[in-house]
Amino acid sequence: MPLRFGIAPIQTSAQRLAGHIEAAFGAREPIDILGFSMGGVIARTWIQQMGGHARTRRFLSLGSPQQGTLTAQPWPRWPLAGIADLKLGSALLRQLNADLSPLRDIDCCSYGTACDLMVLPGWHGVLPIGPRRMLPVWSHQQLLRHPAALDPLVEDLLRP
Repeated sequence: MPLRFGIAPIQTSAQRLAGHIEAAFGAREPIDILGFSMGGVIARTWIQQMGGHARTRRFLSLGSPQQGTLTAQPWPRWPLAGIADLKLGSALLRQLNADLSPLRDIDCCSYGTACDLMVLPGWHGVLPIGPRRMLPVWSHQQLLRHPAALDPLVEDLLRP
């Protein structure tokens, strides 16, 4: 899903995600969803605020600033609303963290790396619910490329 440099607010991107999911899987098909980086917060917003919890079986968050990131702090809301939504203590993240009940019946798992310079500090890249696993890679990009990150992720994706 194109994010256009974080210009669109996360909630707008979550609405687009809803449309993509419905077009690909219909309105009711249960799904597993993996969100990487900003995509993990977009997926979480769809799950928690747009009814996605009703059809989500499993949610894997990979290197996503679920608790905010220092790297978003200097960016203004205009023209980078999506990035601004990732600031520590943003209104969106406060809303998501205020009511975790939509996540309770979903198999949620978070993956991150302590060395992540996009999600800073690295331990902010985890959901406030479910198991968390810090992967032994050195960068945000390696979360999608290095076998030390991909092997455990694929293992979780393939489990029934």
